Amino acid sequence: MTDKLRQVTAIVFDWAGTTVDQGSLAPTIAFQEVFRTRNVEITAAQAREPMGRAKRDHIAAILAMPMVAAAWRAAHGRPYEEADIDALYKEFLPIQERVLKEHSDVITGVPQAVETCRRMGLKIGSTTGYTRDLMKIVSASAGQQGYKPDCVVCADDVPRGRPAPYLLYQAAMQLDAYPLWTMVAVDDTPVGIEAGRQAGCWTVGVTLAGNGVGLSLEEINALPVDRQRRLCDQAAERLRSAGAHYTIESAADIVPLVVDVERRLRDGESPLRWPE
Repeated sequence: MTDKLRQVTAIVFDWAGTTVDQGSLAPTIAFQEVFRTRNVEITAAQAREPMGRAKRDHIAAILAMPMVAAAWRAAHGRPYEEADIDALYKEFLPIQERVLKEHSDVITGVPQAVETCRRMGLKIGSTTGYTRDLMKIVSASAGQQGYKPDCVVCADDVPRGRPAPYLLYQAAMQLDAYPLWTMVAVDDTPVGIEAGRQAGCWTVGVTLAGNGVGLSLEEINALPVDRQRRLCDQAAERLRSAGAHYTIESAADIVPLVVDVERRLRDGESPLRWPE
């Protein structure tokens, strides 16, 4: 499919779990490690639950979980405070930087799908809960592997991260893509889907490759097919509950959905009214 599209203007992809780092492993590992330095053990599920938010907000959300808050009180003899969030965030950044160097592989098929979208006349944007400094590592690695979006909007580029729509607004401005209902936002987290709906974009949730399944490619391939299917279905349900118009196993599968969005726009449909 290389015909130029006339209705869809741009696709804006998330990074970890969507275009790089299958299973969104890097932030999960880093969050668990930083809490461990404070004698608080958190599970991978707890680390993943707020995924998609700006990283300081993510730490605050983990601390607010009743079980984690109780573990913090047991370890420190007092409830956590704002100063603890700031301290954890400061310690998190170098840990995340180190972990990213081992977890920035581009997800299989993404560069090829993106190139097809470019040939269809689409602009390619990206947004992330990572900071600009962290993204220097990820962007450089992704570029060497053939994935170079037209813009990268980071958590520290906007006044508030997801689920606020500001990352997508900034991407739209940098891409000169409008109205926002002609854009497609692709993300692997419910909060990213919420941001896309808030912005008025078409939203596509990523299941198998993303945070909702949370497994590396090797771990996925070791599972029976029926188990893979159940995990995908569970992730898809969470994304649809957040408002996803579509779900796909990987961002590499985006092309047919963009063609369908083109058809819907041509028929006068709007992401603000669909699904009903």
